[in-house]
Amino acid sequence: MVKLSVVVPFFNVQTYAPDTLTSLRANAREDFEFLLVDDCSSDRTPELLERAARELPGAVVLRHERNEGLATARNTGLDAARGEYVAFLDGDDWLAPGHYDRLVAAAEELGCDFLRTDHVSVTGRTRAVRRAPVARRGEVLSPRDAILPAHRTTSVDYPYAWAGIYHRRLLDRGLLHFTHGLRTAEDRPWIWRLHREAESFAAIGELGVFYRRGVSTSLTQIGDVRQLDFIRAFDQVIEETAKDRDADALLPKAVRTYCAVISHHIGSIERFEPEVARQLRAMSAGALRRMPQDVLDEVLPAMGPDRAATLRRLRRRRPAPPPGPTPDTGAGTATGADAASGAGAASSAGVAV
Repeated sequence: MVKLSVVVPFFNVQTYAPDTLTSLRANAREDFEFLLVDDCSSDRTPELLERAARELPGAVVLRHERNEGLATARNTGLDAARGEYVAFLDGDDWLAPGHYDRLVAAAEELGCDFLRTDHVSVTGRTRAVRRAPVARRGEVLSPRDAILPAHRTTSVDYPYAWAGIYHRRLLDRGLLHFTHGLRTAEDRPWIWRLHREAESFAAIGELGVFYRRGVSTSLTQIGDVRQLDFIRAFDQVIEETAKDRDADALLPKAVRTYCAVISHHIGSIERFEPEVARQLRAMSAGALRRMPQDVLDEVLPAMGPDRAATLRRLRRRRPAPPPGPTPDTGAGTATGADAASGAGAASSAGVAV
């Protein structure tokens, strides 16, 4: 029986994939499988994955005929997963030796639906420890209770799918798949759904994932229209949370987070292409109009004068219609660490709420 399935998407990461694959070899076990998803790479990545299929125990290579983006690539891996547990890694990140052994052991000891872990953020030669925002460690908790309070950074503001391990029962319930076609911020609806609908989780102080930042080919470094998918991702968060039995309590958190991310990207709007910047303003205005207006009125004064003023100006603009699927630009989409949680020129995962 397969104990753990690890889903690893790759797209044009020939420079970094050797480190990723070497670290997977240092985590291999006879009951682990590694689902390596080539998202239609056009560099030497497919050649590296072919070699891995021969040399990495448990490796299975899956291919897309066209570039689909990180969310869909992860779903391809999930559809093929056979393990009792599931984990994720991105094709430009890497692991400490034995990381998955330790995760499986902790998951089996605690018996919860999913675990969250800390990670190491790597920018060039600089490394920094990033802690999952869960104070109580090694203790089974309610994911729903970890969403609040609205005014603090909480577990739903730490969306990294690769920072943890997930029991198969979540996959069987449909809670691990990502929204098809989202090119960025695909982890935001995912982490909110997990916290609303899973029954138990825990956080542990495991530092085994090295998250590579500032990759020049990643979507967070490219100011094109695909980055605007964060609007569609957060619209989904608001829509699904509004249907929750605790909507009155949870919506202020969802709205505040959405507003914080909009403000973050408007604050760095010069990094976007001019037409994308225009769309960002118009789509942000539309997003603010679609939010529950009574909740928005409650949230804005608590966000500080500068952010509140920015958001109120946007709210008065002529809005754009709700976004549809992002058109294929033909340039491909980063399937890597920054793409996983970035919705603009800089990652929005750590935006202050």
